[in-house]
Amino acid sequence: MLDAEMGEFDLIARYFTRPAPNAVLGVGDDCALLQPGPGLQLAVSSDMLVEGRHFLSTVDPARLGHKALAVNLSDLAACGAKPRAFTLALALPAADDAWLAPFSRGLLALADAHGCELIGGDTTRGPLNICITVFGEVPAGQALLRSGARAGDDLYVSGTLGGARLALEVFRGSLTLPAPVFEQARARMEQPTPRVALGLALRGVARSAIDVSDGLLGDLGHVLRASGVGASIDRSVAITLVASYQELTRANIGFDDEMALDCVLAGGDDYELAFTAPPSLRDAVQAAAREAQTPVTRIGRIDAEPGLRLLDARGQPLPLPPRRSFDHFAG
Repeated sequence: MLDAEMGEFDLIARYFTRPAPNAVLGVGDDCALLQPGPGLQLAVSSDMLVEGRHFLSTVDPARLGHKALAVNLSDLAACGAKPRAFTLALALPAADDAWLAPFSRGLLALADAHGCELIGGDTTRGPLNICITVFGEVPAGQALLRSGARAGDDLYVSGTLGGARLALEVFRGSLTLPAPVFEQARARMEQPTPRVALGLALRGVARSAIDVSDGLLGDLGHVLRASGVGASIDRSVAITLVASYQELTRANIGFDDEMALDCVLAGGDDYELAFTAPPSLRDAVQAAAREAQTPVTRIGRIDAEPGLRLLDARGQPLPLPPRRSFDHFAG
């Protein structure tokens, strides 16, 4: 139902104003105020979701609210930062209760799950656009950075990859999946799980980390450039990172190892963590994974030689897929 009488501040008061007890000052003033604890650094990240570019117009608003915050929490996870608060900038075609109520419900449910308070933002009329800035805290000197990878490190990925890409191909009409697999893939696309607990558990264990948002090859490339190193990925391990890999390969739907590899390496929208750690800390990595209740898979190693290599089971180089990463200004 459209509410023609609802103004900007009525909208904020109805859907997004709530107590923020951990902030010095929350919603309602010209600025919000946060005070990190002694010896802590503030971690800040912003992400924008644009209708037609980052999400389909048919998406469930509750799932969209969840995802809008999840993609930002994923950035904090990659830094090893604990979520504290966020701001929301929202452009809407109209003040529609049928959309705003579930959107705010999905957004704030995830915020509550991570103790992350909504402390301010902005709203305006316009094409649907959601921009969140999230604030977290991390002990001084303990942040996980892209620049920390070292030659000899193990290379890991959390969870599974490629689910969002599989769902996208179904929506495009280029792939048909068994119904349970599609629902699982769609949930990964529309309602990703930010790996905040794993990021916190990896502080002091991982040397570098990044969240996989635009595709593993592209995102890992940022780590390699920042660290001045290269990497080798085991193809036979990488292809099994697709959820339901065995079921898909047996389903006679045209899904093969090359499609699996493309989904894993270039699919994007996964919001898992890719990270590196020295081999001497393999037990500590697994302990962190158990603590965070998040599986991790060792998929390769960091090399002194620059560049990214894909290796077969015998350690011989293979060609990389031509498509490397999502680009917001391509196409």
